[in-house]
Amino acid sequence: MPFLYDNNTKNGEETHHESNGEVKTVQEDVKRHTRRASFWPKMYRRFGFTKPYNFWLFLIFSTGMLYFTLSRLTYLDLDGHFARGISPGDWYHYRSGFYRWGIAIHLFSVLPVGLLMVGQFVPKLRQKYMPVHRINGYIIFTLTTIGNVGALMIMRRSFGGGIDSQSAVVILTIITETGIGMAWYNVRKLQIDQHRAWMIRTMFYLGAIVSTRIVMPIAVLTMTWVNSYYSVMTCDQLRFTLGQDTDWSSPKATGEFERLYPQCAVVNGTNDGWVAVKAHFEFGKPDGIGAAFQMTFGMGLWLCTFLHVVGVEIYLALTPVEAERLRRISYKRQLDAGFENPGSAGTTIQGWGDAPEWAPPGQDSATEK
Repeated sequence: MPFLYDNNTKNGEETHHESNGEVKTVQEDVKRHTRRASFWPKMYRRFGFTKPYNFWLFLIFSTGMLYFTLSRLTYLDLDGHFARGISPGDWYHYRSGFYRWGIAIHLFSVLPVGLLMVGQFVPKLRQKYMPVHRINGYIIFTLTTIGNVGALMIMRRSFGGGIDSQSAVVILTIITETGIGMAWYNVRKLQIDQHRAWMIRTMFYLGAIVSTRIVMPIAVLTMTWVNSYYSVMTCDQLRFTLGQDTDWSSPKATGEFERLYPQCAVVNGTNDGWVAVKAHFEFGKPDGIGAAFQMTFGMGLWLCTFLHVVGVEIYLALTPVEAERLRRISYKRQLDAGFENPGSAGTTIQGWGDAPEWAPPGQDSATEK
């Protein structure tokens, strides 16, 4: 009996110690999970965000924009990195004259915009440094407009300058300039909710060019796999493009070019100097690579513009609470400034459609009217 008693006591102590160990382990796990769970709220609140999904969306899109912009800063060296990095065939047009001015204006304007726009959407910076936010906004407005002028200057030659490309550039220019104008008008009217909506729209529109750079390689590889697409280039453009790394004045090189494109060696062998080039991605063959990118740019820009236009409207439709909060702020500011229709002085639906009059919570719109 004493043996049994002592043994039971020992087992009981071991069980007690095991229970204590399990409790400590559970407590440590709870603390670890608590610290982990509290890390992200601290992170996004440090930047001024109140909702986690806003922070994650900002992180995803701002990272993409920053990466794209920083990776393209070397393109400001037109005769070096830009000449070697762009689609084969484009440097033939950009190397001098009107199109060189156009691409220079475009790059020196839009690349700073890509960097400056990120700070505009950090709530902490906007709340703490409002004068900087305003000045930065006007800089972005100005540079975007100048960059659009540059884009219009080069669209006839950029990536082949097809009608699909030109029309996409024109539409993107129109909607971005419209967005900038609406954002400026609403901020002048102290309609903060609409200013937010139009600025988000404009920045999403501008981001379509980043998404296009993702779509284009996929389309090029698909086109190469199909292996039955052709684009057109001039003989002079082909000779220049193929000769950027080769001395085409030598007899051997001249014979190679004539073998590739015999039409260019025959008088009246082409239609106004244009020849068909197979769109095919293969290293060491810049003519085929250039033709492939020429055929995919317009399609990619149209597709991504559509996706960005639809996507930003979905986002705005899913954030009515934030829009309502800003509209109440607009109401107070417009009321203090003596506007005729406080809360609806900007481009609100009440001013353009048949929506009922808006009034802040606690007030009857009919009585107010």
